[in-house]
Amino acid sequence: MSEYQPEQITSLSVTTDTPVREFFGARTDHAVFKNSTHMIGFGFDGTACFRKGTRNGPDALRAVSEDIESYSPYLDADLHDHTFFDLGNLSCGDGDDVEAQWQHASDQFDGIFGDVGIAKNHVRVLTLGGEHSISYAAVRNYLAEYPDLVLLHLDAHADLRDGFMGYRHSHASIIRRCLDHFGDGHQLIQYGIRSGTREEYQFMKEQGTLRTSRQAFLESVAAIPDDRPVYMTLDLDYFDPAYMPGTGTPEPGGEDFHSYISLMKLLRQKNLVGADVVELSPEIDPTGNSDVFAAKVVRELLIILNEKGAR
Repeated sequence: MSEYQPEQITSLSVTTDTPVREFFGARTDHAVFKNSTHMIGFGFDGTACFRKGTRNGPDALRAVSEDIESYSPYLDADLHDHTFFDLGNLSCGDGDDVEAQWQHASDQFDGIFGDVGIAKNHVRVLTLGGEHSISYAAVRNYLAEYPDLVLLHLDAHADLRDGFMGYRHSHASIIRRCLDHFGDGHQLIQYGIRSGTREEYQFMKEQGTLRTSRQAFLESVAAIPDDRPVYMTLDLDYFDPAYMPGTGTPEPGGEDFHSYISLMKLLRQKNLVGADVVELSPEIDPTGNSDVFAAKVVRELLIILNEKGAR
């Protein structure tokens, strides 16, 4: 663990739920720190329309991290060389109303990070889902803080519907809802998309957001100026279900781990300011392989986020 002692900005104004364990030995101070990376779980799957279970994703990731090396041979870096924080899980409240649960946890996210000066104080947040609708709270805050933010959307699905099954903030609408907060300086880049409606594909074509080959996608990332802020939202069904079956809406034809590492090596040279990893549904894959796969995905992201701060 790094001996670096970050500067505290504020104690948490809300009480989060205690996680099953801290992720990879993270510190569990109930506070937000300047120039530091913070993990937080958002275990909600109320609008999931096929296979539920992602509410258990954050703690499944934490539990399996106990048996995974903190060292990444791909990046030649070790998480134990950094100080980062696990803030536990947002609470979805005590009621049964799905939209109220989502709103309760989203309000908690705003209560923790809304006034800390994410950009000014270089606060980096990695949110663990949960279904993809949980990304809205984080992405909206980052868009407000960074007027030139690039949003990288890695997913099997376009998520551009204007609502689905009665939910305006559905997991199938997350990117459309994020676009509601886009300004002239924001940019959306989508890759891995292989399922959607005719209208969604037409929208992506007209807006030029979709990259249809790995080469085109990696070239787009490489072309981002090194100092321009980047936020990545990663739905784990981006990966082929042959490698990552433990997700609610699998789609054949996805990416593999090594292509992800190629992206991580590029993002290591960029200004990655925040991210979320969503849609791990641990009970769907009783082998536990998906939990391990997802935890290593998170490990690489955490290393890169931490390298942007104290070294």
